[in-house]
Amino acid sequence: MTRDGVVDAIHAVLRDHLKNQHLDGFGPTARLNEDLYLDSVLMMELFLELELSYGLDVPEQLIATRDLSTVADVAALFSEETGDLAVAPSPAPEPGSVHGEEYVDIKIHCVVSCLCDALKREGIDHRPFYFGVWDADFAVGDTMGLLYHAPSVSHDGFRAWYRRLYGAEVREWYDRTKSKAENLATLLDLVENRPPTLNVMAMVDLFHLPERENKFNQNPFPHYLMLETAADPQVFFVSDPDFRWEGEVARDRIVNAFLQPSVAGGFAFDRRDLRTPAAADLKAWFEACFRPDANPLTDAVRAILTAHLAGRDGRSPADLATALRELPVLSIRKYAYEHGFAFFWRALRLPDPSFLAHCDRIEELFQGFKALHYAAMRLSQTGDTGLAPDLFARLDRLDRLEFELKAALGAVFRDWCAANRLPLEYSESEAA
Repeated sequence: MTRDGVVDAIHAVLRDHLKNQHLDGFGPTARLNEDLYLDSVLMMELFLELELSYGLDVPEQLIATRDLSTVADVAALFSEETGDLAVAPSPAPEPGSVHGEEYVDIKIHCVVSCLCDALKREGIDHRPFYFGVWDADFAVGDTMGLLYHAPSVSHDGFRAWYRRLYGAEVREWYDRTKSKAENLATLLDLVENRPPTLNVMAMVDLFHLPERENKFNQNPFPHYLMLETAADPQVFFVSDPDFRWEGEVARDRIVNAFLQPSVAGGFAFDRRDLRTPAAADLKAWFEACFRPDANPLTDAVRAILTAHLAGRDGRSPADLATALRELPVLSIRKYAYEHGFAFFWRALRLPDPSFLAHCDRIEELFQGFKALHYAAMRLSQTGDTGLAPDLFARLDRLDRLEFELKAALGAVFRDWCAANRLPLEYSESEAA
């Protein structure tokens, strides 16, 4: 298919299949995220429909790794006119040293990112706090679907350990026994009368802030932001560390996003109380988080696949796409392993190449989840249950890869404990 033909096919899929409402500026230069509001899941749906309805195919590893920004980038994946360039992945940027300040940070959990932003501002190494993220809490709903946000998902563990490690109490100011109007009054009082060192976090439904540069079609989209006043009383200064964004947003827009029934939450803490953690407390935090013998996310996905393929309680393979829609939100948390390795590599002055080798495996893990998600969407749309063995084989490979990463992380943790003369509470054979 010619490049123009692929562009026309993309337009048809967005219009007829995805019912995209943002096609006024559609064309080769239209940006996928900023102009067309396509998140990672919608991109997968686009690829799948191009494959099933137009016979266009592209290696899954290319879908997983190529940096796509515009409609023209997508068309180049499939176009006959670009020859070898259509299948040549973009070169990866040269990474900085794990020991240098230029080491690239990662953002993967909005609550943790807000808490870590304060640590960085105070010159405290925030990386250990990500120990709790790679297997952070999530839920499987009554309909056997993944949920990153649910009433059963609590941040109390992060709050308690933040106080133990860094000295600051993360106070929950949102009161679920009160009305939204009463909680809004509390929020406005906190923001408008906050001392300079007080961080005020509020949960909003980011779907209702379309002026934000990070466009997501997830609806609802619960997300924590930090709020301050601005020179204009009708404006809030908003900090969103998880998406590396800050700027001014109209006060009434924030209020509207806060008042949505899909969200309820808020915390506050004072940066003046922050301190460097003791090594013994960091050891205890790692041991509390580390689950060397379990991978909760792959276990949950395996249970969801089994339930839908078996038709339990009226479920069917056609429901898998909905059941796994939030898999990208949860699988991106696996990048927290990079923070774990980085902390120990910096502390022990270990060489960059071995750290980067672990980063490659972490990237392989994340991209493996992405490819699994795409394969599950294909089964859901086609109803071809003959694809099921491949899905379970993919899960088995992801399990093995993550267990290998955990074994390597456990080994360097033990080296760090030895260097700090901290006794281990379990034997090396138990941890292996």
